[in-house]
Amino acid sequence: MQIGELARRAGVTTKAVRYYESLGLLVPGRLANGYRYYSEHDVRLTQEIRALARLGIPVERTRPFLECLTAGHRHADDCPASLAGYRDAIDELTQRIDGLTARRAVLVAHLHQAANRGSRLSPTDEGADLMSDYLNLPADLPVPEDDGAAAHLPGAKVPHLELQGTGGGSVRLEALGAGRTVVYIYPLTGRPGVDVPDGWDSIPGARGCTPEACGFRDHYQDLLAAGADGVFGLSSQETDYQREVVERLHLPFQMLSDPGRSLARELALPTFEAAGQTLYTRLTLIIRDGVVEHVFYPIFPPSEHAGQVLAWLRSNPL
Repeated sequence: MQIGELARRAGVTTKAVRYYESLGLLVPGRLANGYRYYSEHDVRLTQEIRALARLGIPVERTRPFLECLTAGHRHADDCPASLAGYRDAIDELTQRIDGLTARRAVLVAHLHQAANRGSRLSPTDEGADLMSDYLNLPADLPVPEDDGAAAHLPGAKVPHLELQGTGGGSVRLEALGAGRTVVYIYPLTGRPGVDVPDGWDSIPGARGCTPEACGFRDHYQDLLAAGADGVFGLSSQETDYQREVVERLHLPFQMLSDPGRSLARELALPTFEAAGQTLYTRLTLIIRDGVVEHVFYPIFPPSEHAGQVLAWLRSNPL
């Protein structure tokens, strides 16, 4: 079968299939004319990669499970190496949960205090209640699934693109330097008293831009200490709107404005439609020496994402 049929049957994109091939997880055959062809076994492997991704196991760590299937076992976790893969994933989650649980209460207190410090709103104002709504995420938010829309990004060269920043000048993305820069991309940040698009909470991954920004604010010094040279937020909102957010939330880093979604076109970034607007889907790029080194996608919950980035930086020192 051809790549399109494989992708359809496995429930992934053709870009994702090519990414799995680049990692050596799929090895298609070749026809006499040089075209790739895929077998039923390739469908099974691709479905397994997708299933493991839903469990939180990164694509790069699925190899033991796929080798178990290729060896003829009925289930991908029939082999000792697969069980070890489960244990590694569980241990990593346990460490993250323990660390986040220990810091959560303190972070929440600092978050609310800092968000309202210097604000025009007092704690007794109705506007303060609106701010609290933006900072707290509903428990029943839909969880975004990994649709493979960012699988092609690791290793991609950052385009020659200059974006306006809230610091008063412009920032060239391809010239961020040889170190690591965190660029978290988000749909839009809500503002107290300004309505978000209808049905916002029902769109997987849409809600949570303000808690995400506050998370990067609160982890900013930790991120720098862990090896990040800088942090930027990026959305399609105008600079004036972003500047108000930076001032209100006391963000120690710049927001970059891309109203024409130029970066989305250059890197084929995922977007979605809401209330007649085309908005960026939430994801984060780790850029190093003009190349995308790592991608976080999908992101959930956004309120804990800065901690996820920090954990990755600490686990992958330069």
